[in-house]
Amino acid sequence: MSSSKPARIEFRPVTADDFPLLETWLNAPHWRAWWGEPETELGYIRAMVEGRDATRPFVFLVDGSATGYIQSWCVRDQLKEPWLSKAPWLKQVPPNSIGVDMGIGDASDLSKGVGSAVLKAFAGRLRAQGHENILIDPDITNTRAIRAYEKAGFAPLIVSRESSDHENAAVLIMKLAPSSTQTRSETAV
Repeated sequence: MSSSKPARIEFRPVTADDFPLLETWLNAPHWRAWWGEPETELGYIRAMVEGRDATRPFVFLVDGSATGYIQSWCVRDQLKEPWLSKAPWLKQVPPNSIGVDMGIGDASDLSKGVGSAVLKAFAGRLRAQGHENILIDPDITNTRAIRAYEKAGFAPLIVSRESSDHENAAVLIMKLAPSSTQTRSETAV
């Protein structure tokens, strides 16, 4: 993304045809460090695609090439078990908040500005749809992600101790600042 030519960022809903690609990404070391077991995570995505989960999954494309995964989910939908036990911070944010999770597909695309640009564009879409409170929740030790999210306009809101898969992991809840997004679905960076 650091080339002189601006990149075009697009989002397309995940379909069953994307499962092999997502499985490859989920098994990559840079995903395994922060996401759950690949089989479990792919099961969650299948449930989303099949309409059994309200989370909205997307593959993001940079200049027409599938480059990563991003999803949005409503806090209100997660204010029940098992999510409250796994993420007690959900009770500390407005229930009308929307959460975002993302991962860059190939490790060779890390630290190139892809994550910041994609997140900023996606958050702009969410704002254009009327969402005011947009959150992202990186592990507090995931400094690369935190830097990318800050560049996209997110700022720390709260730190929470989770009782999830990563025992005693602290999670930084970040919120998008009000003036930090663009509203186009295709964004030049």
